[in-house]
Amino acid sequence: MASDDNLRHISFALASQRQEVKGFTSLAWHIASMGCHDNGPYVLPLTLMLTERTAYRFNLDSQQPRLFVRCEATDEGPQPREMTASQDVAANWLDGDTQVLDAPMPLAIQAWLEAYLARHGERIEAGRKKKRAVAGRARQHQE
Repeated sequence: MASDDNLRHISFALASQRQEVKGFTSLAWHIASMGCHDNGPYVLPLTLMLTERTAYRFNLDSQQPRLFVRCEATDEGPQPREMTASQDVAANWLDGDTQVLDAPMPLAIQAWLEAYLARHGERIEAGRKKKRAVAGRARQHQE
């Protein structure tokens, strides 16, 4: 169950812009505005997961931290369904051929995410740790 420690509601608006590519006109959707409250055309929960701490740190350390929104395609345009601060989760959504929109992460969310990482610690990649442990065991057997 989510608590205030790992849950915020983010409100945002979508906008479209007509674009022409090789004689075909289409709509390109983007997030027009975003706020740290629960009133607006769209509101989604942003829930932080302990397993995504490495991805959150990577996002925060980037030049422009982003939030990502998974959308379902409808005749009326994209319908937002989920939000994440993890680029890994967003990449998995894209692998599933899902529309993903992104926007700059509001400063208040960056500060909240930093505080979350400070409370729960930075996650160490399990794969890297296992490789080092295996390498150490291999050396012990050779001696």
